[in-house]
Amino acid sequence: MKHIPHVFPGWVINLFFVLGLASAFAFRAIIVFEHVNPRLVRPMWYLAVIGYILFFVYRYSIAWRRRAAIIQYDLVEKIDEGEELNDEEREAAVYSLSSLVKSREMFNYLFISVLSVLAIAMDIILSLYGK
Repeated sequence: MKHIPHVFPGWVINLFFVLGLASAFAFRAIIVFEHVNPRLVRPMWYLAVIGYILFFVYRYSIAWRRRAAIIQYDLVEKIDEGEELNDEEREAAVYSLSSLVKSREMFNYLFISVLSVLAIAMDIILSLYGK
């Protein structure tokens, strides 16, 4: 019997989602602090980097667990060939798919993209009309 991982509880998923958003915000806020309060640039940078380290270690562990379950049970080959899955294989497939569905990563990507555009706009505005 092989080990089948389980989806993290909702509170863990939400905690790391918020951490990812906060880190994305902190990185983009550096551009604004550079103009309005340069002393906050370094603390904001440390906050952003440490947050991203934690966030991406968490994301790596999820990707590794999904990949391991798919490979361990030969799910791609079995599904591609139309083979019937036994209970363990089905549970591994359900874990992999549930993990993708419950992930907040697509919202994180959207948030990062919007924040990046806003940070660029703020930098241009502050550079042209600021100090």
